[in-house]
Amino acid sequence: MARYRGPKSKVARRFREPIFGPDKALERKKYGPGQHGPNKRRGKQSEYGVQLAEKQKAKYTYGILEKQFSNLFKKASSMKGVTGENLLQLCEARLDNTVFRLGIAPTRRAARQLVSHKHITVNGKVVNIPSYTLKVGDVVGVREKSKTLEVITNSVASSNTTYDWLEWNPSNLEGKMLAIPSREMIPENIKEQLIVELYSK
Repeated sequence: MARYRGPKSKVARRFREPIFGPDKALERKKYGPGQHGPNKRRGKQSEYGVQLAEKQKAKYTYGILEKQFSNLFKKASSMKGVTGENLLQLCEARLDNTVFRLGIAPTRRAARQLVSHKHITVNGKVVNIPSYTLKVGDVVGVREKSKTLEVITNSVASSNTTYDWLEWNPSNLEGKMLAIPSREMIPENIKEQLIVELYSK
């Protein structure tokens, strides 16, 4: 299973955002990584550098590798509407991301693992592909045998964030995708237009 296995705190510090979830290292050191610390003199970043950094941030945030992200962009650019918004909507419609948004898993990485280990169902059938694209009306749930898993029960108990495009039923541990989220609904701090400009070069 292809996924990012490198250091998380260093990446979060580079973007100065907790993109992998709460991070004590980021709280202690609110500056970029490097042996010279916050005093290192950095030259002005080029336009290409800014665009590349934004793409990298989006990839790390959603846990998508380069080739898969490139394919997502091609799909987004062939769809009607604004390409950047389409891209984020495709990222949000991924099964692993939705499992995270519903509160079934504490992080996207944990959600990916739950999906690949066959703990998650879509419309009553087990789906073990994290990149599976959900459609409006699809119901995401926890497999009956997995409902007592500690990681799931703890995550559901501590989750208190709701999203307008998702409906959550705590008694059945099921969530329904009500709509495709608009850009205003998506809380991620990603400047998608910079990604579009990068791929348009």
